[in-house]
Amino acid sequence: MRYDFDTVIDRRETYSMKWELERLSRISPHFTMGADHIDSETIPMMIADMDLQSPKPVIDAMHRVADHMMYGYSSHLADPRYFTSLCRWFKDRHGWEVQPDQIINSHGTFGVLTHVAHMYAKPGQGIIVMDPVYGHFSQDIEKWGNEAVRCHLVNNDGYYTINYDLLEQQASDPNNTLLIFCNPHNPVGRVWTPEEIRKVSEICEKHGVFIISDEVHCDILRKGVKYTPFLTACVNKANAICLVGINKSFNMAGLSCSNAVVQDQGLYAHIVKDYPAPLPSPFAVAGQIAAYEEGDEWMDQVTEYIDGNIDWAIDFFAQEMPKVKIVRPQGTYCLWMDFRAYGLTDKEVHDRIYNKANVLLQDGIVHDPIEGQCFQRMCVPCARSVLETACRRIASVFQDLK
Repeated sequence: MRYDFDTVIDRRETYSMKWELERLSRISPHFTMGADHIDSETIPMMIADMDLQSPKPVIDAMHRVADHMMYGYSSHLADPRYFTSLCRWFKDRHGWEVQPDQIINSHGTFGVLTHVAHMYAKPGQGIIVMDPVYGHFSQDIEKWGNEAVRCHLVNNDGYYTINYDLLEQQASDPNNTLLIFCNPHNPVGRVWTPEEIRKVSEICEKHGVFIISDEVHCDILRKGVKYTPFLTACVNKANAICLVGINKSFNMAGLSCSNAVVQDQGLYAHIVKDYPAPLPSPFAVAGQIAAYEEGDEWMDQVTEYIDGNIDWAIDFFAQEMPKVKIVRPQGTYCLWMDFRAYGLTDKEVHDRIYNKANVLLQDGIVHDPIEGQCFQRMCVPCARSVLETACRRIASVFQDLK
């Protein structure tokens, strides 16, 4: 079937976090995103989920579960398709051989991430992150009582690379015991090559640093870009795990269903030994099976649409706001926008976008507290008309600085 992603689906009154901010902001200032006000005309583009129609097979699966009229405790172990569908997907889409006994279900990505992080980094020890990177990594690291050790990526005129010398220095510190890697990298959009992954792996293996590779954006790729799973290029499968899931790929984060792939038997046994038995909802189990078994057609179409959104936005800003630097991301549906050429403070950039344009992005300092000033992350998986409105609003409030 041909999906219609141009039609705007109203997500208000559906418990959507980003589309209920007007109501949520009255409950807690946390939900204002630093804006002076939220109203019915606010356009939220800060949260990494899609405002695009879900796959028809997934919708049908949700109806089948709902129509059963019972929603008690469930287990993904009851249906082998939970595992075989994931194995089929990654073999056919990415050439990655995954076996059913290498998969660990997780209540959201952070369920198993947190469990494994606590195994390899005791309170007070350092956990390496590669800023700018998904802000919840460092936020949670600090909540756990650990230190976020920032191995800043190298910004080569908007194209980011890994600082291997700094990584070597940090990994050699015996107090730093874990690296949280991100592939594709949120928010800068790099899809790391086999050579880059192998080099990171070699450094961490040399110094006894364990690796958690967050790969939940792995299916959202620009046409022609190849994703390399960390475990297919690393030097030791016993020193790393990959996190994947339907949450980003199929816009199913509300079902809190992700998975860890562990391709060393001893490591797998070590992780599950004290891992709390997950109880995913019947909607999550049915949703994953439907997505991974029958989601190819939708995925091909949605990534093509997202590519179009990304290219439209980059072309628009190049014409209307040429001082904004945006490098086309290789993966994810996020744009990493550099406003530094305007000569404004971070607060002034924020004020123009969030308050004057009434568009909510995500401040760069969320993902890089040290070097993220005057950067913004924009998530663009929405109807083209919504994207166009948001971009035109942003451009209008910078007209005086052309």
